[in-house]
Amino acid sequence: MKSYGIILLLFAICSVMEAAPAEKTTGNDLVNVSVTDDGRLVSLTNLSTGQNYAGGEYLWRMYYDSPERKEIEISGAGQKAETSLRNGTIEVYYPQLVSEDGSTLDIALTLRIYPDGKLIRFASEISNNEEHVAVREFQYPLIGNIALPADHDLITAETGGMRYADPIGTIYAKSNTKPYMTPAQYFRQMDVKYPSGVSMNCFVLAGDTQGLYFGSHDTLFQDTWHGLRLYPDNSGNFNELECGFYKYPHCFCGETWTCDANVVAPYSGTWHNAAKLYRTWADTWWDHRDTPQWVREMTGWQRIIFKHQYGEYFFKYDDLYGRIFDVGNEVGNNAVLAFGWWKEGMDHGNPDYSPDDSQGGDEGWAEAIRKYKEKGGKLLMYYNGKLVDRESRFYKSGKSNCYRDNTGAELTAHYKFTSMGTWLGEYDARTFHISDTRDSLWREMLIEMADRAYRCGANSVFYDQLGYAEDKQTDWDLNREYPVPNIRVIYDKGQALKQIRDHINGIDPEFALGTEWLTDYTAQFCDYIHCFPGNYGPDSFQDLLRYTFPEIIFSDRELRDDSDVQRRVNMYLMKGIINDIEIYRCRDLIDKTPVYKAYLTRANEIKNHYSRLLLCGTYNDVLGFTLSNGDVEARAFIAGDEMAIVATNPSEERLSTEISVPGYEYVECAALGAPETSGDGKSVTLGQYDLVVLIYSKAK
Repeated sequence: MKSYGIILLLFAICSVMEAAPAEKTTGNDLVNVSVTDDGRLVSLTNLSTGQNYAGGEYLWRMYYDSPERKEIEISGAGQKAETSLRNGTIEVYYPQLVSEDGSTLDIALTLRIYPDGKLIRFASEISNNEEHVAVREFQYPLIGNIALPADHDLITAETGGMRYADPIGTIYAKSNTKPYMTPAQYFRQMDVKYPSGVSMNCFVLAGDTQGLYFGSHDTLFQDTWHGLRLYPDNSGNFNELECGFYKYPHCFCGETWTCDANVVAPYSGTWHNAAKLYRTWADTWWDHRDTPQWVREMTGWQRIIFKHQYGEYFFKYDDLYGRIFDVGNEVGNNAVLAFGWWKEGMDHGNPDYSPDDSQGGDEGWAEAIRKYKEKGGKLLMYYNGKLVDRESRFYKSGKSNCYRDNTGAELTAHYKFTSMGTWLGEYDARTFHISDTRDSLWREMLIEMADRAYRCGANSVFYDQLGYAEDKQTDWDLNREYPVPNIRVIYDKGQALKQIRDHINGIDPEFALGTEWLTDYTAQFCDYIHCFPGNYGPDSFQDLLRYTFPEIIFSDRELRDDSDVQRRVNMYLMKGIINDIEIYRCRDLIDKTPVYKAYLTRANEIKNHYSRLLLCGTYNDVLGFTLSNGDVEARAFIAGDEMAIVATNPSEERLSTEISVPGYEYVECAALGAPETSGDGKSVTLGQYDLVVLIYSKAK
C-alpha cells in the first residue's frame, strides 16, 4: 500500500507538471529568450550580466473595427496558441482569435521570435478572413511588467533625443498632461510616435553598464508608435512598465499583413552600443551625399523675416548687404536664412511667391544677394514645402492636391501670428491646406523653387516642414470598406527631398539643400536641418542623434533674446549644434540682444578658430577620454590626429576634474569665462558657465 501511495503521488506530480505551461527557448551567446506555450515572455536575459527583463506577460495586443464599433481589443490572454520551436525560431500560432466581447473571429495570427546577430527579431503575420472587420492596430512585441534595474533611464529620440532619469515617474507625469482623453483607469501612456517629432525609430532603457534596446528597423518607414505604458499592480498603483511597438496594418477581410521590422536587444556597456545597433541597420539604406564644405564650416545663420504675412516690412533688400551683413559679421556668422522675401510676405500666398516689384522683383532680390555674397555672405532661400494658402492663385486654379481627412474634407492649418494688436492672432489668421508630396505637379513646383533660388544667386534652397510627418494629419483613402490613412508620409517627403537633391546635385554640388524638423529618413537627403521644436530643457539628450548620425548638421531653436544665454550657447557648442539666430521670432537682429551678441561672438571666435574640429570634425560624445568628476559636462570631436574636448560647468558649484586622454598629448586651449587649466592639460577648474576647449594630438 505504501508503494502504491508513492506511485499515486508521483502520478499527481507529473500531472501538475504537464498542466503547467511548457516553455520554448531560443537565443545565442548574448541573450536567452523563453516563451511559454500560451504565449507569455518569461525570459529576455542578458547572458553577460544575468539581467532578465521579461515579466511573464503576453507578447501582443490587437485592435479591430467592425460596422458597430471601433477599436475593439483582442489580447493575448484567453487565446488558444500552438507553440513550436524549429531551427532556433519560436513560433506561436493562433488559428482563430477571441475578442474581448467573446466573439470568435476568423483571424489567424503567427508570431516568430528568433535571434538575428545581436538582436532578437519579433516577426508577425496576420491573416484576416473575417467579413467586415479591419485590423487597425497591432501592438507587438510587448515586454510587459519589465524588471527594470534602478539605474536604468529612458532614452527616446524626441527631437534628436531626450533622457529621463525616472522612466516610470516620467510616463505617469506625461500621461496626465493635455489632452487628457484616455482610458486612464486602465493604463497610463506617454505619447511618442515616429516620425512625428521623433527623429529615430528606436528607444532605449539605459543603465551605466547594460540596457535594453528597442528598434523598429522598418524599411517601409511607416508610422510607428513607441509603446511606453504603465499598468496597475495588484494594489492599483501604476508602476508596471510595458514597452514595445505599435503598427497599423489596416488589414481587411481576405488580406494578409506581415512585419519583421521590430527587434529588441539586451546589450552590455553604455547606450552608445544601442546607438550602434540602430546605425548598423541605418547603413543599409542611408544615402547622404558629401556636404558642401561651406555648410560644414557654417556656425549657424541669422533667421530673418523681411516682410510678414500682414504686410509689415522688418527689412528691405538693401539691408541684406547693409545692416544684416554687418551684424552677422560682428558676431562671426556669415549666413542668412531669408524668410518673407516675396511680395505676399511670410506665410502668405504660398506657393505663388510673387516677385516683390516694390523692391525690383527677382532682379532686385538677386542683386541684393550678389552684393551680400561679395562681402562673404551665404544666402539660404526659404520656401514652405507643404502649405498652400487658400487665397493663393495656385489654390484658386484648382490644381492643388491636398490632404483630405477621413470624411473627404480638406485638412487645414492656421498660423496665428500677431502684430501690435490682438485681432490678427485671435480672429484673422491665414488658412492653409497641406499639399500631398506624392503629387507630381507639387514635386515639379518644388524643383522649380530650387531653380529659382539658384537663378537668384542663393547658396542654398530651404524647404520648411518637409522633415517630418504631421501629427494626426495625413491623407485618407476613402475607397475601402473603411477609410485608410497614408501611414508613410515621411517616406513620401523623403522621396520628394531626394528628387530635389538629385536635381540640384546635377546643377551644382555646392548648392545646398535644407529642411525643417529632425528625422533620420529625410535628413539623409539634406545638407543641414533647422531643428524643431526647441530641445534645451533638463531632459535634453540630443547626444543620441549626434552620436548615431554625426554627419547630420542641425541647429538649435528658440533662443530669441537675452534669456538663458550662457548655458544654452555652451551646450550647443559642446555638442556641435549650430546656431539659429532668431531674435524676437525673426523680427530683429542680434545687436538688439547685447548679452546674447557678446557671448555668441566669443563662442563663434572659438568655433571658427577650431573649425577643423568643432565644425568639421566627427562628434564622438564622451568616448576617447575620461573625467574624474562626473558633474563636469564634456564631449569630444575628432579630426585626423587631433581631438578637441569641450568641457563646461552648468552648476552653481565650482568644479574641478582630472582629464585622461589615452594616446594623446595636450597642445593648447581656449576658454569662455575664467576657467583654470593646468599647463599639461590634465586638469581644469570651472565656475558656473565656464567653458574650455582643449586640443590634443596623437602621441608620437
